[in-house]
Amino acid sequence: MFDENNTTVICIDIQEKLVNMLQNSETIEKNTSILMKTANILNLDTIITEQYPKGLGSTIETIKGIKDFTTIEKTTFSVLKTPEFVEKFKSLKNKNILIFGIETHICVLQSVIDILESNYNVFLVSDCCASRDENNHNIALDVMKQKGAYIITLEIALFNLLKSSKHPNFKEIQKFIK
Repeated sequence: MFDENNTTVICIDIQEKLVNMLQNSETIEKNTSILMKTANILNLDTIITEQYPKGLGSTIETIKGIKDFTTIEKTTFSVLKTPEFVEKFKSLKNKNILIFGIETHICVLQSVIDILESNYNVFLVSDCCASRDENNHNIALDVMKQKGAYIITLEIALFNLLKSSKHPNFKEIQKFIK
């Protein structure tokens, strides 16, 4: 499994206009913020993407305010079809990918499939993903699982990264879970 020393976090298109279109926008904003705060505390390699920010807005403030993460603009649906992303991604050299974002059935799905086909271990944080339509979200989760992605939750991700209650950041990160 993944840990804090071998994992890259990829946050896909958690942008203002996309989040506002979701029925579960408050949950997605809360969960993604927790995951990004954890990535910051543990100093994980992290890349944020923004799909056409001129039209869809930038990354939500609750994520942008955490740290100046690497942010890459894109117009492709798969992150691996954007050369700037590929260059940064390959430079990190981690084989485990913790990935989440919007929309599950478009950019997240195409990115996960391409990353899997590039021989990485992919851990999709399902409760940090969303689509405007729940059926599209659920079908995309099934497709990614069939292709070989591990479908996990926020809490699975957090406690897997920590490994133990003796981790020096355990109490700080545990406070996020209510």
